[in-house]
Amino acid sequence: MYVATKGGERAIDAAHRWLGDERRGDRTIAELDVAQIREQLGLAVNRVMAEGSLFDPDLAALAIKQSRGDLIEAVFLIRAYRTTLPRFGSSLPVETKRMHMIRRISATFKDAPGGQILGPTFDYTHRLLDFKLMADGEAPEALRSEAPSAFAPHILQLLDDDGLMEQLDVNDDTPPDLTREPLEMPAARPLRLQALARGDEGFVLSMAYSTQRGYGRTHAFVGELRIGTCAVEMEIPELGFSVEIGEIELTECETVNQFTGSKSEPPQFTRGYGLVMGQSERKAISMSLVDRALRWEELGEENVGAPAQDAEFVLYHCDNIQATGFLEHIKLPHYVDFQSELELIRKLRREALQAQVKEAAE
Repeated sequence: MYVATKGGERAIDAAHRWLGDERRGDRTIAELDVAQIREQLGLAVNRVMAEGSLFDPDLAALAIKQSRGDLIEAVFLIRAYRTTLPRFGSSLPVETKRMHMIRRISATFKDAPGGQILGPTFDYTHRLLDFKLMADGEAPEALRSEAPSAFAPHILQLLDDDGLMEQLDVNDDTPPDLTREPLEMPAARPLRLQALARGDEGFVLSMAYSTQRGYGRTHAFVGELRIGTCAVEMEIPELGFSVEIGEIELTECETVNQFTGSKSEPPQFTRGYGLVMGQSERKAISMSLVDRALRWEELGEENVGAPAQDAEFVLYHCDNIQATGFLEHIKLPHYVDFQSELELIRKLRREALQAQVKEAAE
């Protein structure tokens, strides 16, 4: 039971002002603006957009500033704002095979058609603090104009052409929209992928890591990881054809997993899939590993009781906004609840003491 807080308006207003003062920090230091956050904290912006289910770098940067860098709070702000937006229609499925790539790697084929593009990555950096970044006037050389521009087919198509990849059922039915409908179990793969795409990166990473350590019996290879921009198209009924309405940056990962086959299927490779807004490769890889672990039933595999194989456990606990709300609600007044618990404990102690006295007297 909750009780209303009376006479606390002044305290709440003061708390808000104090929060604003802490957010601004030392006034002798220049204020951080939204454009700086968008351009220089891009990976944080990407995470907020992905978990907030809204692609808008400016608003994500604003949310990061408003939340003092608390990314989960920023995601909460973005989701709350998204609920106020009207929806005019749905776009067509993006064609990731026509992605304008800035990064594309494969751990399965060295000489893949289209080549490997390392792109902007921490993979080959030394994990040493670069104190030059603290120096005033540091101006790194701009390389964006030299970035490769390429289209390339998916690498897993090579295995598919040889009949070594599982054949996926093509279903043109419109999948349920998790941003408009509550999650229901059992959840089909499209709904599971939506939940993982906007799930907390740390949680999904933890689940993926557990599969690599043996809790799920999956041994995956990164068939392809690609990052770039894709055109977003929308069908206009009045025109009778689709038009491009913009571009969106995406990270896509396809993993290759072993499969021993079944009574109806020969031994072949199976897929795990991850697709995330922005440059979020850790999240996309994690998502693909968990996606594969959750497919045990449709592939006729054994459930070994691994957490990553339990769809209800994974999907109901991966959402950081729901988790945060449930966790932080215990900060609210629970005076009546606690007083009842306190009275119960005192009653039990009295009864126990009376029993001890009675036992001693006998």
